[in-house]
Amino acid sequence: QRERDDAPPTPTSVNYHFTRQCNYKCGFCFHTAKTSFVLPLEEARRGLAMLKEAGMEKINFSGGEPFLQDRGEFVGKLVQFCKQELKLPSVSIVSNGSLIRERWFKKYGEYLDILAISCDSFDENVNVLIGRGQGKKNHVENLHKLRQWCREYGVAFKINSVINRFNVEEDMNEQIKALNPVRWKVFQCLLIEGENTGEDALREAEKFVISDEDFEQFLDRHKDVSCLVPESNQKMRDSYLILDEYMRFLNCRNGRKEPSKSILDVGVEAAIKFSGFDEKMFLNRGGKYVWSKADMKLDW
Repeated sequence: QRERDDAPPTPTSVNYHFTRQCNYKCGFCFHTAKTSFVLPLEEARRGLAMLKEAGMEKINFSGGEPFLQDRGEFVGKLVQFCKQELKLPSVSIVSNGSLIRERWFKKYGEYLDILAISCDSFDENVNVLIGRGQGKKNHVENLHKLRQWCREYGVAFKINSVINRFNVEEDMNEQIKALNPVRWKVFQCLLIEGENTGEDALREAEKFVISDEDFEQFLDRHKDVSCLVPESNQKMRDSYLILDEYMRFLNCRNGRKEPSKSILDVGVEAAIKFSGFDEKMFLNRGGKYVWSKADMKLDW
């Protein structure tokens, strides 16, 4: 495959956290609002084009909450750019879903392959405990509404859940089967120094942390859910390419986030060497899958 081992990894799949601002306050959040910076649209597009040039096939827009910026227009324009101009096979967004309106789907739905909505519990009281909520909105009701819009506008629907102290005993089999996502990503609550643990952190996630054994028991309870994709701490740490709001790769290998220089300043190849990215681990965790909606046998 590779001529030499020191060749930089290919950024096949990239997670771009273009904002750290959020309207939820999840207690275990590992990408917190330490800055309010967002790149100008043109700069973000320039960086995305550089990544495409370097081999990117999938982009995932994340935050913070991606739909906060310019009422979802910012992420909408980036999604359209990546699909229309860059012709990326896969464009996805991770959102808490609270700010997405139907008119967004009307305008941008055709350019989006996958919408992943974070939902950690089907018990509203647990969502409130975790901090996944805002005011009177019902997170679970909203999830069903978004599911329907994804069907209507031809977007693959995915659910992300963080398994933690407050939901580890829950049985989500029925609800997940009813929602029928293409993928259900189940993460073990992860501690990142300076983000959700330690002195300079904006969150204290210690009280949310569960043991590997607890996590295994949760997975075992849901082993009949065919779309379940488990992500233990070990799998997560080095197998994601994360770009922050300045388009710097974040290296989580040492349990905290150490940024590279921005790709906008030094180029993708120079920056990615500092990313701590483990290409083998990425492939081992099934990071590469059928991710273009054109290739999915979707039952809309």
